[in-house]
Amino acid sequence: MKAQHSYTVTVEWLGNRGTGTSGYRDYGRSHLVTASGKHPIEASADRTFHGDTDRWNPEEMLLAALSQCHMLSYLHVAVLHGVVVTGYRDEATGTLALDRTGGGRFTSATLHPKVELADSSQAELAQSLHGEASEKCFIANSVNFPVLHEPLVG
Repeated sequence: MKAQHSYTVTVEWLGNRGTGTSGYRDYGRSHLVTASGKHPIEASADRTFHGDTDRWNPEEMLLAALSQCHMLSYLHVAVLHGVVVTGYRDEATGTLALDRTGGGRFTSATLHPKVELADSSQAELAQSLHGEASEKCFIANSVNFPVLHEPLVG
């Protein structure tokens, strides 16, 4: 039997300005994302879609999930291969394409992890571990667009 894990989050809309969704510009996009025992995430739509720029939007959270998952998978495989990582930073980017109906989808995401090593002689091995980490990343394996990697290891 395969192991399964379940997750629960709550999303609560906070944008009723008194008239609900009476018109496209009449409601706010602000909402809270919560999970038991965790700090809430203040979220909204992207500014392009009348959201609040100082709150996380779903597109940013998707990129963050991809980046976090790759990082955690990478750190795991680094341990398995005896590579000591001393620093890791990623500036992930993604492309969202809109269609004529107002819908759309992500067409790609690119991770740009910069990895620092205790032993620079392991740079080539450390570089190669991004492929293995990608194969283990639950989130990247769950999306239907390419998740590319442009790592810098040193």
